[in-house]
Amino acid sequence: MPSETMTPPRPAAEQGRAPRAIHNLIAGERVEGIGSFAKISPIDGTLIAEVHEAGAEQVDRAVAAARAAFDGPWGRMTVAERARVLRGVADAIDRRADELVAAEVGDTGKPESLARDLDVARAAANFRSFADTVSATGLDSFLTELPDGRRALNYAVRKPLGVVAVIVPWNLPLLLLTWKLAPALATGNTVVIKPSEETPSSATLLAEILAEAGVPAGVVNVVHGFGAGSAGEALTTHPGIDGVTFTGESSTGSAIMRAVAPRVRPVSFELGGKNAALVFADADLDAAVAGLARSTYLNTGQVCLCTERIYVERSVFDDVAAGLAEHAGRLRLGRPEDPATTTGPLISQAHRQKVQSYFDLAVSEGATVLAGGGVPTLGDGLDGGSWIEPTLWTGLDNSHRTVREEVFGPVAALIPFDSEEEAIRLANDTDYGLAAVTWTTDLTRGHRVAQQMRTGMSWVNTWYLRDLRSPFGGVGLSGIGREGGHHSLEFYTEPTNVCVQL
Repeated sequence: MPSETMTPPRPAAEQGRAPRAIHNLIAGERVEGIGSFAKISPIDGTLIAEVHEAGAEQVDRAVAAARAAFDGPWGRMTVAERARVLRGVADAIDRRADELVAAEVGDTGKPESLARDLDVARAAANFRSFADTVSATGLDSFLTELPDGRRALNYAVRKPLGVVAVIVPWNLPLLLLTWKLAPALATGNTVVIKPSEETPSSATLLAEILAEAGVPAGVVNVVHGFGAGSAGEALTTHPGIDGVTFTGESSTGSAIMRAVAPRVRPVSFELGGKNAALVFADADLDAAVAGLARSTYLNTGQVCLCTERIYVERSVFDDVAAGLAEHAGRLRLGRPEDPATTTGPLISQAHRQKVQSYFDLAVSEGATVLAGGGVPTLGDGLDGGSWIEPTLWTGLDNSHRTVREEVFGPVAALIPFDSEEEAIRLANDTDYGLAAVTWTTDLTRGHRVAQQMRTGMSWVNTWYLRDLRSPFGGVGLSGIGREGGHHSLEFYTEPTNVCVQL
């Protein structure tokens, strides 16, 4: 399959030619769409690609290609054969890591070091992990003894769902795509991927890498476009789709649920978060502040697991506030290839407008701005990009919109508490329930508090430390279902119980 992203996607104007074209990929072929849309660099605001938008006809072709592949040799492969292919995909990702880094950086503007060490490294790890998991996971069997002396053997077999729609967001596009794609393929499904319209490059390149690694044409298809009235709606309402996995905004998850409800298709959702951190007075404050800086500002705050609410025991509140404000002020915004850069831009001008609106709202609600709060002037050709300052607030509480609504940017509100019971109540006072962090040197308290968090994930004295076998997901507006290890395998398969009288 020809490469769409072989070199770092420099702005078209800098290259002195028309912007590159990114096509839909269906059954191993480039396919034009009903039109095209512009991919704008978040780094400097220049046009870097024209992306072919898929309409209903292209989505229908993609679903048909996936169904044909499911009914072909891919659907007849053994678990061992598919696991071998997945390990080959991981090796191919390693070989083409530089291209994937360029694709991620071009689309998102994140520092090259982050794209390499987090996104691309995890992409390969996802395929290796699920190759191991599918190879080692067994199923239930029971020897049944009946009152009349007869016996029966009951055992379960798992079969793939079929054709799965994989819809992924723009914040960690390659990482989250492979987090879904690897278990879907491991269990024998075929897929139609719709990446975010903001990040089309790495999904397109990954499809080429999969073909290089021996995945048959049609097993993985990529359609580009938007949600309502575009490829996303056409995909989720298509009668040939057997399941939908989605990571993104809670409101979009609700729309997908409505779309699949008439056909009662299974869904797996990892949605938004308004994640809390709790800092107790006995915490190692240096470690806590460093951890909070990471959990608040990593990827410019554009991670579903990022901390936006920080509850601090009152006796150490000023120390934590001063330390975290200092960390925010030391972050370096700049070009992704500069090793000194710690923080990239937001994904788009539209998203910056949203984040800035929350910055303005916080001030109107009475916030004291300890750091940031505005749009920086960077020079060096960067001021056309989607940059924003890492920000920190005090003076707010759980009654304010800025403490209740997900901002999805580099910002957190610091709020004091006076007792463990109050801290738990404040942390759980949210419609979301994705992740929480507790900072304390009292591990008995750490266990006690972590287990009372109404979240899918609860860390103690760390953040974003993951075992890929463990359950990942949220409660409330943060999602439905769990991913990771055998939890992913359960979503992408349907069990059939076989009963044999002996």
